[in-house]
Amino acid sequence: MIKRIITVFFYIAALLPAFGQEAEALNLSLKDAMLRARKNSVDAEVALNQLKSAYWSYRSYRAELLPEVSLNASVPSYHKQYSPYMNEDGSYSFVANNYLQMSGALSVTQNIWLTGGQISLNTSLDFYRQLGGGAFSRYMSIPVAVTLRQPIFGVNNIKWNRKIEPVKYEEAKAQFLSASEGVAQLAIQYYFSLLMAKENHQIAVQNLENAERLYEVAKEKREMGRISQNDLLQMELNLLNAKTEMTDCESNLKSSMFQLQSFLDYDSDVVLEPEIPLDVPEVEINYGDALEKALANNQFSKNMLRVQLEADYNVAKAKGAQREINLFAQIGYTGTDHNFAGSYQNLKDNQIVEIGFEIPLVDWGRRKGLVKVAESNRRLVESQVRQESQNFNQNLFILVERYGNQLRQLQTAKRADEIAQKRYATNVETFLIGKISTLDLNDSRVKKDEARREYVNELYLFWNYFYQIRSLTLWDYQNNTGIDADFEALMK
Repeated sequence: MIKRIITVFFYIAALLPAFGQEAEALNLSLKDAMLRARKNSVDAEVALNQLKSAYWSYRSYRAELLPEVSLNASVPSYHKQYSPYMNEDGSYSFVANNYLQMSGALSVTQNIWLTGGQISLNTSLDFYRQLGGGAFSRYMSIPVAVTLRQPIFGVNNIKWNRKIEPVKYEEAKAQFLSASEGVAQLAIQYYFSLLMAKENHQIAVQNLENAERLYEVAKEKREMGRISQNDLLQMELNLLNAKTEMTDCESNLKSSMFQLQSFLDYDSDVVLEPEIPLDVPEVEINYGDALEKALANNQFSKNMLRVQLEADYNVAKAKGAQREINLFAQIGYTGTDHNFAGSYQNLKDNQIVEIGFEIPLVDWGRRKGLVKVAESNRRLVESQVRQESQNFNQNLFILVERYGNQLRQLQTAKRADEIAQKRYATNVETFLIGKISTLDLNDSRVKKDEARREYVNELYLFWNYFYQIRSLTLWDYQNNTGIDADFEALMK
């Protein structure tokens, strides 16, 4: 019993340090937040899954251009049944039929992208065994046969897919890279949301400490008759407001903390400590250069090309459906015998040529109307492409201009923050010696808080504009290189 008590005691003692641990604090830079977001966020996983879907769709298209080897077999097919049989006098009787059948065929098929047809090389063997009385066996072989299937006047689907599918895959890759930059933008948004909440909390803490200190000083001055009762009440009101602001800031800080923790896939016990990103890239971005890179790299240009190709494809399909003519031709050899070896001897020609067609005589203009609809849709797509291109160019121009202005705004806000901080610290000391009023002190405190918030907000706007431009141009302006990824490694 005593041993059990001692064991439990040591077990509880071992657990006590764990229960007493405080939440882990983690200093997090903006760069680290973006890197983790690209790897761990749900948005990054969604973008990767979309890329994988496009990748396997592209692989499937590529496989259609390669020869396909297939084996078809039926081993065995057994029948024991009665079948109707017409006698010479026209009457019917039922005869027993008991047989075993096996067949197999090996084929190599190749799509012809130039004509839209299909050619195949086939070989097959059929075995027939009649069971029951008078049993016998028969073999039929086709050692080699060449088969051609060719639509005439119809749309060449393979040729159009050769135009559209590579563009679709390039569009998907560009979309993934843009989505990755979009994940970085979300990380910037959540990061600065937490940073602003942290700054507001620190401001609230400092204001509360100063309010408590100044209120105590004000009470002493009131007792000495150096300030009025109104000034004392004003200092007490400042203290109450500081306490209220402190409560609100604590709530906002927890909310922003949870938001960033969830987005970056951190545990809730990890306290993230964001740092003000002082290292700001002073990169000049020219609109003409940005537009050139955007048109070359962005998914928008590839999307516009794909939409135009698909509209042309729909017109071609509508025109091809006006009449349908198909050619089927097969040339080869065949042999039959009662034994396997004999079926490959004394071979005979086996030739099939078949041309089938379907031409509407009276359809009341339905097919012609479908062609007109497809052509109208193509003209609509062309108009939409021009409109969207204008909007894209305009939005990029505005974004580049805002970025250029933001760089200057950031420098101004940084200097204003430094001045406001020094001014407030000076006014606090001046108030303590009775040289300025509470109104002047409050004004400097408000200006100090506003300047700090404005500086953090200007920082956010700068990084937001910078990564928006990266997302549109897919260009790393800091390293002066294109944004790319190892797509083959991502698919593994």
